[in-house]
Amino acid sequence: MATVALTTENFDEVTGKGGIVLVDFWASWCGPCVRFAPTYERSSEKHTEITFGKVDTEAQQELAAKFDIRSIPTIMAVRDGVIVFSQPGALPESALESLIDQVEKLDME
Repeated sequence: MATVALTTENFDEVTGKGGIVLVDFWASWCGPCVRFAPTYERSSEKHTEITFGKVDTEAQQELAAKFDIRSIPTIMAVRDGVIVFSQPGALPESALESLIDQVEKLDME
């Protein structure tokens, strides 16, 4: 599945539905963001049951401010509408896969 551009207009709708949504807060001028993008894209193709969203912090400054994003990239995981992970820094592919595995195993009852 390709990544979804998240904006102030669709963020709540996309992240509020059931299931897992990963969110990458990024900017085009950010070197680590650009280097992380292929890893994120590969993961989105591998995990088609998960929604992979991207927030361009330059175009969506209000959204970045809402979540107090101070460093990019920041990866956020939302499960069933609840933020269960948020951390700045580009993750290596193995760490991203581990994060996905952990979020999938969460008991949300």
